[in-house]
Order: sequence, then structure tokens, then C-alpha cells
Amino acid sequence: MREVWPGDPYPLGATWDGTGTNFALFSEVARRVELCLFDADGTETRRELPEVDGFVWHGYLPGVGPGQRYGYRVHGPFDPREGHRCNPAKLLLDPYGKAVEGGVRWHESLFSYRFADPDAPNEDDSAPYMPKNVVINPFFDWGDDRPPRVPYHESVIYEAHVKGLTKLHPGIPEEQRGTYAGLGHPVMIDHLVDLGVTAVELMPVHQSIPEHALVARGLDNYWGYNTIGFFAPHNAYSSSGQAGEQVLEFKAMVRALHEAGIEVILDVVYNHTAEGDHLGPTLSFRGIDNASYYRLRDDDKRYHLDYTGCGNSLNVRNPHALQLIMDSLRYWILEMHVDGFRFDLASALARELHDVDRLAAFFDLVQQDPVVSQVKLIAEPWDVGEGGYQVGNFPPLWTEWNGKYRDTVRDFWRGSYATMPEFASRLTGSSDLYEHSSRRPFASINFVTCHDGFTLTDLVSYDHKHNEANGEDGRDGTDDNRSWNCGQEGPTRDPGVLELRARQRRNFLATLFLSQGVPMLLHGDELGRTQRGNNNVYCQDNELAWVNWDDPGDMEFIRILSRLRHDHPVFRRRRFFTGIGTGAAAADIAWLTPAGESMTDQDWNVGFAKSLGVFLNGDAISEPDPRGRTVSDDSFLLLINAGSEAVGFTLPGAEYGDRWEFVLDTADPAAAGERARVKARDEITVLARSLTVLRRG
Repeated sequence: MREVWPGDPYPLGATWDGTGTNFALFSEVARRVELCLFDADGTETRRELPEVDGFVWHGYLPGVGPGQRYGYRVHGPFDPREGHRCNPAKLLLDPYGKAVEGGVRWHESLFSYRFADPDAPNEDDSAPYMPKNVVINPFFDWGDDRPPRVPYHESVIYEAHVKGLTKLHPGIPEEQRGTYAGLGHPVMIDHLVDLGVTAVELMPVHQSIPEHALVARGLDNYWGYNTIGFFAPHNAYSSSGQAGEQVLEFKAMVRALHEAGIEVILDVVYNHTAEGDHLGPTLSFRGIDNASYYRLRDDDKRYHLDYTGCGNSLNVRNPHALQLIMDSLRYWILEMHVDGFRFDLASALARELHDVDRLAAFFDLVQQDPVVSQVKLIAEPWDVGEGGYQVGNFPPLWTEWNGKYRDTVRDFWRGSYATMPEFASRLTGSSDLYEHSSRRPFASINFVTCHDGFTLTDLVSYDHKHNEANGEDGRDGTDDNRSWNCGQEGPTRDPGVLELRARQRRNFLATLFLSQGVPMLLHGDELGRTQRGNNNVYCQDNELAWVNWDDPGDMEFIRILSRLRHDHPVFRRRRFFTGIGTGAAAADIAWLTPAGESMTDQDWNVGFAKSLGVFLNGDAISEPDPRGRTVSDDSFLLLINAGSEAVGFTLPGAEYGDRWEFVLDTADPAAAGERARVKARDEITVLARSLTVLRRG
């Protein structure tokens, strides 16, 4: 029989100190807590935690160290009408567990009720069907690792799925494909560097499980937005083992990316857990302290409030739930060396009562936290509740996925009516959304595509979603795609349609990289990745969702765009344009008609207009460099034609520049650098649905 010493209430979780392990678990409703230790063959040994301080149950076991499998059983009230769902027959994962071994094997014993009678308690032991936590060795040789700390305005973000990006890469050893080691492999890092990527934004890597309903249909939760462990790296992405090895492999991946100057941003899901609604399984939080961890209905505490569409919402009004989130964030920064977070359905975290409150307790905590406040913080600024769409309304420290940028740019390039004024705002950093809160253009994380929706290739190939493989009769996935198939739905051999689709891809990419703000590229878009019209591959852990490396796609074009953005600060300003100057040519930006004249209010309000010129003045950049010196750059003309016919653009007068050279043409990217220079007041033809960039000089 193992000794159990009193131990300490902090830190929460399992903490090995070299000679033994301290275990600490919060539960306000528990009457007693059993620590369950498991041998390799599954044999269980239970020891009661002897101490409780401030609702934290704790004990120290000498001789217990890394590799020890464990879980908890919580004895307390089972009274769903009061929001309590303790059941000691259910083995529970540690909310602060640093590693998880195995996965859920779906069985009725995982639920606290009988399927045949939901009011009848289920006393069957769930341990044989549950994954187990593992005590880890926290020590790792970080060497000279330092956070790259790339300024926002110099950042290029690449959204990626650990498995989907690496699973089919021929240059990665087969046993490392689909894993953290694969993402940290030199060939993958070379690819990211080649694209000019400064940060990878990884889709969820917290320990997650698939929903019971998906498994019953033979599918999986591929995306991973179904977290059950906020401190544990997902074990299926480890090539080296699940008994703590996944932690070391994740750290090695971060170290390798940092050596290449690439930051690691995690997509985190603190708005809900994998336990679902009141009919979901009892895996962790529900059995530990349901009313503390989850938002419950005031009129009937049997039911959860759901602002996420996933069955439950974490109770950010409770200090212990808030502590869990903040402790998790600090752990990933301090121990795992990540550089920032993208918060899934971030509006849900701001719900103190029913309204979205920008100054909710969570954001106050982030603002004053000396660790979390210093990394990149990106909000997905919406949830599914009433009033949840909050683009532009997050506090000053935060940047946001700019959904309005995505929608407007898609509408403009597919030729929608009266989109030019808003397109101009999105191109220049969305000052209408962010300037009022003293934020800068880089508050806007610009994207045309992301994991949720069509890929870039599918955006120009399909008018409608084709989600038959998901088995939901087309009910899943948005119908608001704002896409255009260029004349034929899906695959085609028509050379005219294929050429137009390629041009439209380049239009989107050029707009993305030349817009003020932070560009975000979806993994595989550079390679022409298609999901065959499926705009919701959350459950497709197969080649439909994985990146295929056979097609070079638009790699070379993106290299050109990335170098152009990197070399020219006029495309990545830290401050918004003012448009002020002694004459339009002296201002930092000027808007021009195809006739080469300054745009008037009447020009902006012509609903059918789809063509405009933009003058970016490299001599009028107002912000200094990091040493306080004046920033000077080349000046550029962007000639944009989203119409269905070619447009003759007259270059502006000599006050803007005597001579201009072609830099980029989305209609014919190979020929742009070979075209002869042009001079003021010359007329050039910009083909239908294309963008031309000229440099003064």
C-alpha cells in the first residue's frame, strides 16, 4: 500500500518533483476524492486524497513519477435539478492533466444515466473505456530557444492542421507523418520559410475526443474542436508515444520552428468541452463539479446554456473556471514556449450574463496578466448566441479574424454590386472597425479562406457546398459561401474556365498580401488543395482534408507576393492612412478612377463600378522605424479591375510619378517583369478580373 502524504493544494494537477508526485484537484461539491492509479495491465489502485483546502483536494505520493497512469473518482451529490452530477462509478480525467494516454472507447458506462431511462443513474464502472492521465517529466533541454517576437505588421500567418499538413508529405519519414515531429521536420520548415511564413497557427492541439455520434457514423472529429484536456498536447499527433512522450515531441517541434524564426500560435477552444449537453458523457468536468465549470440554465439546472453550438459553455463567471483558462494559457507560454493564441468563438468567453461584454472578467484578467498579455492574442470574434458577432469590438490588446474582410473581398472579386467602398476599407486595414479603439491596421487578421469553409481552389470552382460525405444530408456547413465557380460547377477540362479560376486565385492572393493588416494563408492553398466542394471537413480525417503535395499550385506566385510585402513597408504600415497632403500626390494614399483622376463621392457611389486605382506613397509613411528613423519606400500603383471586361487605365499625372515599371499582373504573372516601362498619362489595359501593380521609378 502506497503512502499518501498531505501534499499541497498548489499547483493543481499532477506535479513530479524528482522524488514523488503531488496531486491536487478542485471540487467545491465533493465529499471525498479518490486518486486512481493504473498499472500497465489496467489494474487499478485507489487512494483517497487526505486534505482539502479552499475546495482543492490534495495529496503527495512518494515514489510516484513520470509514466504513472491516473484518474479520479469524485464522491458527491448527484442531483441534476441542482446542477450536480457527481458519480464515483465514473473515472474522471484531471482538468490539469499534462498528458493523456489512449482514447475514449464509446460505451454506455461513460454516461451517468441509462440510455433506456435517462432518469435512472448509471452505476457501471467507466474505467475500462476511459483514457488515462499520465504523470510527466517536465524537464526539457530548450538550449538557446527564444521567442521570435515577430511584430504583427511584419507577420505572415499560416493556418495549419498538424496531421493534415504533414500526413502525405513525401519528404517526411512515414512514421513521422501526421505528427508534431513531422511539422518540425526540416523539409516542412523549409516549405514555410520559402512562403515567407512567420507564424504557424495550429488548429487545436489540446487533447480532444470525437463525438459519440460521429464515431457511430464511422467518422472522426478531425479538426479537434472538442477539447477534454486544456494542458495536454493531443496524443494522436505523437510519433514517439503517449506516456508523456507527446509533451517532449511538441516541445521539440516548437524549438525547431523557433530556430527558423517561425512563431507557434495555438487555436484554443476554451468556450466548451467535449462533454456536450446534459445527455453527454461524464469524462471530467461534469463529474468533478458540473455547476462550477459549466453555464447552467437559471430556471432548470439540468440543462446547459449553449453559446457555442456544441452542447455546453464554460462558466467564465466562476473564478475556478477562469483560473483553469488562465493557468492553461500560462502553461503553454512558459512551459511549452508557444507565442500566442487564437481563441475559438471568443465572444462566448465574454458572456458574463447574456450579453457579450467586452470588459468581461476574462479580458480583464488577460489585460493585467504579465505573461499572457505579452503574446499574440487573436479572437474569432463571434459565437452562435444572440449578439455574438463582435468583429471590431474586442479590447486594444487583441487582434481579430476579420470576417468582414473575407466576405467583402470575396464579394468584390466575384463582381457583386456596390462593393467598392467597403473593399477599399478592407484593403487599407479596416479603420472603420479598429481605429475607434486606438488599434492599428494589424488588429485585422486578413483572410480569404480558413479551415472553416471552402479552400481557395474550391472558392473559385463551386457555387454550392457538396458535403455529402459528412452524412448530414447537407445540413452542415454554411450556405453563405460567396463563391463563384467561373462558369462550371466542380472539376472541368475547359481551358477557359481553368484559366479564369487560376486568375481568380491570384486575385485573392494578391489582394491578401497587398492589404494593410496581417495576412493569413490556409494550409494547402499554395498547392491548389481541393476538398471537392466540401466546406466543412471537420469529420473527414482522410485524403479529402489532407494536403496533397503533388501539385506546385501557386507557390511561385506566393513567393513573389511574400517578397514584395517583406521588402516594402508601404504594404505593411503600422498606422492607418490619412489621405492628407498638399495635393493628392503628396498624401500617403490616393484613390483614382480609370481615367487617372481623383475619385469623387459620385465615383464611389456608382454601384456598378468595379475598377479603381490606388496610389501608395512610399515617401509619406508617417510611422518611424524601431530606432525612430524616417521610413521611406518605393511608391506603387495598384490598378484593380473586378469587372467582366478589360478596362483602359490612364496613368495619373507626373506629380504622382514620371515613369512606372510593371511589378505584378494577375492576368499574366510570368510576363509582368518583361513589359516596357510606361510614363505619366499613358494608357494601359487591365484585363477583366485582374490586378496590376506598378512601381514608380
